[in-house]
Order: sequence, then structure tokens, then C-alpha cells
Amino acid sequence: MASRILRLLIGLALYGFGCALTVAAGLGVDPWTVFAEGLSRVTGVGVGWITNIVGLGVLLLWIPLHQRPGVGTIANILLVGTSMQLALGVLPHPHSLLWQAAMLVAGVVTVAVASGLYIGAHFGPGPRDGLMTGLHARFGWPIWVCRLGVEGTVLVAGWLLGGTVGIGTVVFALGIGPLVHVALPLLAAPEPQRRPRRAARV
Repeated sequence: MASRILRLLIGLALYGFGCALTVAAGLGVDPWTVFAEGLSRVTGVGVGWITNIVGLGVLLLWIPLHQRPGVGTIANILLVGTSMQLALGVLPHPHSLLWQAAMLVAGVVTVAVASGLYIGAHFGPGPRDGLMTGLHARFGWPIWVCRLGVEGTVLVAGWLLGGTVGIGTVVFALGIGPLVHVALPLLAAPEPQRRPRRAARV
């Protein structure tokens, strides 16, 4: 249990740091961070704090979908945006394309490693992933349709609000899936065994 909790906490902190690297690179970010950036520009609230607020808002959408949050869901809301906000306070914002590209790649790889850790801790999905699986369970839509619809919507909304869409958005979209596919089996903790239910007495 202690090992799983450690993986969860390190993974979520790393996830926020990885997202901060992509933001600081300035070449484009993933759809949810585009949305957070857009809201940050409009409200003046830091993009990391907005990420936490958006996570909480997404969690509320679980209610009509009859989804139940896990420990990992709540920790995701509290830690990812906080880590991102703290990291953005110390990371450089380079103007050299070489350094920007290096930070972008480092950010995507960091997010993949972080995903392997926190998903592999088996404490439940983050609020955004839970929204996808909730839509799938409620309406029977394929997961890819749910993801495309939700992430496409927040991407367009964030872009209209001033979020950064660029080559980094494409790199993230194409790279994150294969990288997580590699990272997850390497970093996942053994799945906890469920206690067998006692047979009911007749």
C-alpha cells in the first residue's frame, strides 16, 4: 500500500511538472491545458490553479454519469495543478527554438512517465479520464468518440479564449499514447487483490 501511495503522489507531482514544461516551452500544449491557459488569460488566475478548478468542475459532471471518485481522483485534483503552478514559477521560458523543442519533448516524456506511475498505482482515474469512461458507460459510445468529443471541445474553447495551440499540441497528441503504453507496464505496481466475498448462508 505504501508503495502504491508513493507512486500516486510522485506520479501526480511529475504530471504537473511535465505539463509545466510544455507550457514554458510555448509551442503548444495538450487540449485540457489549452483550456486552462485560455481561462487563465481571461481570469488572471494562474494556469495551475485553473487546472485544479477545472478538475473539480469536471468531477461534478460525474454525478449525472453515476461515477464514483477514488482516492486518486481527489489527489489528481489537488496535486497536478499545484505542481504545475509551482514549477512555472521557477522554469525558464526560452526563446530559442532548440530549447523550446527540448522542453516540449521533455515535458511529453515526463507526463508519460508520470502517467505510468499514477495510473499504475490503481487508485482510480483522474477526473478527465473518468469523464470519458463515464460517458462510455452511460451512453455506450466508444471511448475514442468520448475522448475526441470532449477534448476537441475543450481544445477549441481554450483556443478561442487565447490558449496556446501549436506544434506542441500535435506532438503531445501523437506521442503520449505510445509513450504511456511503454511506461505503464514498466512502472505499474502489482494490482491489489480483492478479498473474496463470503458465500451467503442459505
